[in-house]
Amino acid sequence: MPICMPENAVKPSSMPAPGKGLAVQRLFGAIARRYDLANHLLSGGFDFWWRKRAAKIVKSWNPAKVLDLATGSGDLARALGKACPSAMIVGADFCLPMLQVAQRKRARHLVQADGMRLPFRAETFDVITIAFGLRNMESWPDALAEMARVLKPTGHLLVLDFSVPKGRMRGVYRFYLHQVLPRIASTVTGEKSAYEYLADSIEVFPSGQAMTELIHGAGFHGAQCEALTGGIVSLYTATRNQMS
Repeated sequence: MPICMPENAVKPSSMPAPGKGLAVQRLFGAIARRYDLANHLLSGGFDFWWRKRAAKIVKSWNPAKVLDLATGSGDLARALGKACPSAMIVGADFCLPMLQVAQRKRARHLVQADGMRLPFRAETFDVITIAFGLRNMESWPDALAEMARVLKPTGHLLVLDFSVPKGRMRGVYRFYLHQVLPRIASTVTGEKSAYEYLADSIEVFPSGQAMTELIHGAGFHGAQCEALTGGIVSLYTATRNQMS
């Protein structure tokens, strides 16, 4: 697969990623072929709305260069391209089979890269988005700090990821997450273990105030959280500190 290297890029980091990253890389490589179908079914189609909401926010920032990190099959990158037609949208992911799916969707600028060691010079992008990918990183604080490094001063960050809702919906959601979702996913993808990992990773991933504090500690300010679809997904936005 040819890799389009954008302006200010440097040599890509070596593959594969170590430790947790290698395990996640293999999981997503195994489900890449049917990843989109599984997403649409398991989210009840809400994933389209989540991306649309994210793209609307990014459009309001009027960026020239956007990095969609952990771009996967490229759906958010495509939504960003439609919302921001004059911007360069770069999709980066460490899983080659997922990037190959994105390429078949005619994503234009794709880079195979580990989010912990991005192959871009400091202060390259106006906006970084990461949808359902931060949770899978080796270190959440280090990954956020690396995003801050390649963002321009006062550049914007958007994180979209799963969270566990509060109140009455919590018990129902956790039952779906651990009992129903892996079984459906196994039928669709043939890889039940990947979605058992998904459920476990959602349980331990920080959300709400815990996530905004994590973002602030990595070189950002003004972090805000917007709960979507009853809190099963949270959308975070922040601005890079000028001196980070």
